[in-house]
Amino acid sequence: MSDTDNLPSDESSETEPTSESEESAAQTPQEKVRSFPTTAGVYLMKDAQGRVIYIGKAVNLKSRASSYFTQAAAVDRRTAELVTEIADIDFLDTDTEVDALLLEARLIKDIRPRFNSELKDDKTFPYLEITTREDFPRVEFTRKPQTKGTKLYGPFTNAKQLRGTITVLQKIFRFRNCSLDIDEGDEKWRWFRPCLLHSINQCTAPCNLRINKEDYRKDINKLKLFLDGKKDRLLNEMKKEMQAASEKKLYEKAARLRDEIQLLDSLNLRGNLEDHAQPEVFYIDPKKGMQGLKKVFQLPELPRRIEGVDIAHLQGGETVASLVQFIDGLPFKHGYKRFKIRTVKGIDDFASIREVVSRRISRLHQEGESFPDILLIDGGKGQLSAAMSAMHELGVEPPFTISLAKREEEVFVPGETEPRRLSRHSYGLRLLQYVRDESHRFAQHYHHLLRKKSHFDE
Repeated sequence: MSDTDNLPSDESSETEPTSESEESAAQTPQEKVRSFPTTAGVYLMKDAQGRVIYIGKAVNLKSRASSYFTQAAAVDRRTAELVTEIADIDFLDTDTEVDALLLEARLIKDIRPRFNSELKDDKTFPYLEITTREDFPRVEFTRKPQTKGTKLYGPFTNAKQLRGTITVLQKIFRFRNCSLDIDEGDEKWRWFRPCLLHSINQCTAPCNLRINKEDYRKDINKLKLFLDGKKDRLLNEMKKEMQAASEKKLYEKAARLRDEIQLLDSLNLRGNLEDHAQPEVFYIDPKKGMQGLKKVFQLPELPRRIEGVDIAHLQGGETVASLVQFIDGLPFKHGYKRFKIRTVKGIDDFASIREVVSRRISRLHQEGESFPDILLIDGGKGQLSAAMSAMHELGVEPPFTISLAKREEEVFVPGETEPRRLSRHSYGLRLLQYVRDESHRFAQHYHHLLRKKSHFDE
């Protein structure tokens, strides 16, 4: 059954009209929205002929729908024409904001309302894309959807919310979103090192063949069921699968299914979707950036994980540091960390770098986690020396570590007396600049966090 089959009907019985239908017919749209629930969902605006002319989503249906019947909406050029044509309004409530986002996209695609025309015609709106011709399908955010070899969901009205949705769903279905061309029959992948997403349990690591393609595709099919609006069916199937696994004493599998079911049930507790969104990168091709760095620094493999460190001095003399993480050339917000400098008195960037790098590398080493492929320090030769000395004191083999000085955009490399000046048009330099600038931005916003909480990540 399609989503349109569930739309509220405008028809009422001609022979036995109910009091409810009479009351509904007598209500104006303004009066009708007062009885809307305060839950998430989709609202449908209709004209005098009963045609759906606009579809929107809301975290709070009552609040969002009511906003169209205000003086401000009547004079706003973006809504003024729409408001004059609203003769009726209905809603479809959903369990979560994620469900509302997906339902809105499906309904707009099916009904094609007149006032949603910009969305249905403009190819720059975002889509969720699942590849279909690979051993291990990828799930991607895209503004350039492919017409072959993919299954598309969208278009969506809000890019940041879509990115947040993908991040949330990846925690449940653990799909990959990298660009690797993985062939299950190629044994070389058994020696490939998975990225951090596997370490934090957000990917099943098909790149290391830790899951076969049949089991991986089962996870993708579960994701498709959810995206198609069949959440109840999905939950029932997962509960049966969990019970069967338990009866066969496959307790690890049963526990994983139990956790996935709980995550699906708690989607509505995850807060604002935009808080989960990864930043977009518009001015650089991430893959070209990684390839550029591999070539310039003659690295043995693509630098898939880059961490950037920056120091900031706040009002009152406090010194803090930030660490940002990029995976496959894109920011990975869940890997961002902030540090309050503990051992340094006054302003001493070198000592602060030494402390932060020591704490970060020491923790990774103690927990058996892999080091980043590139550790980027914001600063010049002195900052780089401080970072290297911290790792030497720990007695560990340091990752490839460089520093980027902002004034001349010079790159300092250990063991080289002179800095490197990469071409201003170099994709590798652009990626390093983006990592450096992101770490600087993250550090500068630390004072907001200091006002709100006293807990620090490390």
